[in-house]
Amino acid sequence: MKKINGVIRAWCTYDLANSVYNLVINTAIFPIYYTAITSVNNEDKVDFFGFEMVNSVLYSYAISLSYLISALLLPILSGIADYTGNKKKYLKIFTYLGAFSCIGLVFFTDENALEWGIFCVVLASIGYSSGLVFYDAYLPEIAPKNMTDRISAKGYSYGYAGSVVLLLISILITQKYELFGFSDVSIATRFVFILVGIWWIGFAQIPFKWLPNNHSHRKIHRDILRNGYRELKKVFWNLKNLKNMKIYLIAYFFYNMGVQAIMLLAVLFGTKELALSAAQLIPAIIIIQFIAILGATLFAQLSEYKGNIFSLVSMILIWIGICLYGYTITTVNEFYIITALVGLVMGGIQSLSRATFSKLIPSSHSEDHTSYFSFYDVTFYVSVVLGTFTYGLVEQITGSMRNSTLALGLFFIIGLAFLVFVKMPNEKSQTS
Repeated sequence: MKKINGVIRAWCTYDLANSVYNLVINTAIFPIYYTAITSVNNEDKVDFFGFEMVNSVLYSYAISLSYLISALLLPILSGIADYTGNKKKYLKIFTYLGAFSCIGLVFFTDENALEWGIFCVVLASIGYSSGLVFYDAYLPEIAPKNMTDRISAKGYSYGYAGSVVLLLISILITQKYELFGFSDVSIATRFVFILVGIWWIGFAQIPFKWLPNNHSHRKIHRDILRNGYRELKKVFWNLKNLKNMKIYLIAYFFYNMGVQAIMLLAVLFGTKELALSAAQLIPAIIIIQFIAILGATLFAQLSEYKGNIFSLVSMILIWIGICLYGYTITTVNEFYIITALVGLVMGGIQSLSRATFSKLIPSSHSEDHTSYFSFYDVTFYVSVVLGTFTYGLVEQITGSMRNSTLALGLFFIIGLAFLVFVKMPNEKSQTS
């Protein structure tokens, strides 16, 4: 039991390691830095390889591209991992890719290095997102089914708590840069990018040491590169006989389009639509993280009493309200209210979505955890691609990110319409 608890803690620690990228690079410090670097003379147009684009649209498309590449790569990689049983090896590869790409952002010094900055962001995002499939695939192996919701939420809580610590350190460095020997805030911010990479690599050594190797003990096949796609095809055909999993994945695909686009682009919304400064945005980001810890735990407990679907439906209704409210906000205080609401459901919907899918994997398919989670993560990545692309496209067409929030609200409604028909195994009632 002591060893099992140690493995679970080590698994949760990986969330602590990689979540700093998601918060500091994806959500907080980098978007503010990116907007400042690419908004010259109050102009938001940038030149990217000869193409003139709005800076926020370019960033949306870059995130879309990174997740598209991950969606294409993962079937190959998960096929290798599934047949060799060596998930840890690929978790390491993508950890180092993501972390060193974060460190590479130190050379993104001005608009003349825009292409390099976008290149590093795309690679870091690929490292982060691709590593998740191998990380997620450990969950059903290390967690008893009756503890899946709680352990999944615990992982997210580790991530939120750890990333807040580094965010606070980053804020101190960038706001009081003179005390640390930096000549300006730009240099101090780029030093933060190095810290993110070091943090990511450093804490990842704990799961690298404790997580098990070679679960399946399968030998490498000659046609291994095609195996991942075959495994996905097998999962796809299995869905014919797994009605609830099929409906759940459709629901997840749509509502996750909204969740991820809001999480990835909320700060850009604050800087462009509301003209908020870094001093106004950072408190909102901190609010999100602390409330997210509470939200992940709260909705995990709700799922234990009322079922996974009831808990997920409750959160999606809140997300729909967030989209409608986001269209109308004009003040800093209103932005803080909406970030508190995002924090409440952000951690809960991510952890519970992962745990719900884990429960829907038939016990007779226990040897194919990586294949099923590869399918789940490909669904995740394609939904992020379409969500962020839609967000950027609507802004490009209409000239306002507010209209993009309404489009995301529609995705939540579609997801909700499918989700209410999902029935979980061993749960009497999901919607009552």
